[in-house]
Amino acid sequence: MPEVRFTIRWPDGTEESCYSPSTAITHHLEAGCTYPLTEFVERARTGLNEASDRVAAKFGFACSSALDQLAKIETTAAAQPADAKVTCLSMS
Repeated sequence: MPEVRFTIRWPDGTEESCYSPSTAITHHLEAGCTYPLTEFVERARTGLNEASDRVAAKFGFACSSALDQLAKIETTAAAQPADAKVTCLSMS
């Protein structure tokens, strides 16, 4: 199952390298796009849960790395202003 690394930029300018265990995330986030914070979190949540589900379907267990990445995104997002925007810089 091909993994995807995607880099995001938080509203304060901090860049973060993120991990998805499958290409499912590419259906929800696009490199070069900027999203309102709540939309970004929802897209990341949907994509990372879908990626984890793909792992579960193939190997019989959810991907803890995808769920850990989602938790980190949600925690960081909670500390951002509600009107903030997040940019997906790259996907590889």
